[in-house]
Amino acid sequence: MRPVRSDSATKRFFLYLTVLFFLVPLAATAQNNPATSTVKPGAWSGILVSSACNADEAFAESPECMKTVPGAKFALYDDTNRVMYGLEPQEAITAHLGETVTVRGALDDDTIRISSVEVMSIGLAVGQKAPAFSARDQFGKVQTLESLKGSNGTVLLFFRSADW
Repeated sequence: MRPVRSDSATKRFFLYLTVLFFLVPLAATAQNNPATSTVKPGAWSGILVSSACNADEAFAESPECMKTVPGAKFALYDDTNRVMYGLEPQEAITAHLGETVTVRGALDDDTIRISSVEVMSIGLAVGQKAPAFSARDQFGKVQTLESLKGSNGTVLLFFRSADW
């Protein structure tokens, strides 16, 4: 003898079928919709290299990455996380291969849709006064510009290891 289903069990069954056949396809459509894609606005800094070069070559500072290659485009190599980004539109890039830049825009997969590109200036110009600062040295002692000044001036060198 078969058990008889109650009306509430039958209603739940049809509700589950409705969800399965109508709402799941709608969710899948929304995932493939460019309006709901995972475009992330932001800023990325790195070195302009040829897209003919890969991240390992850019990390090794291969001369090939700084050459103009027919068919290749500008790409941004972020040495902080060793990632190469495509850049679009290429016409927005006014810097040159090998220059360090900050690119602002929106990241769509592995391509940055450019809103602006700024060439980064690193360090102070010769003769320019350093701003007041304080930082801990390798021993944990706080150093300031004043504490580091010598009778003939001061030279500060900051070195970031290539692979810390």
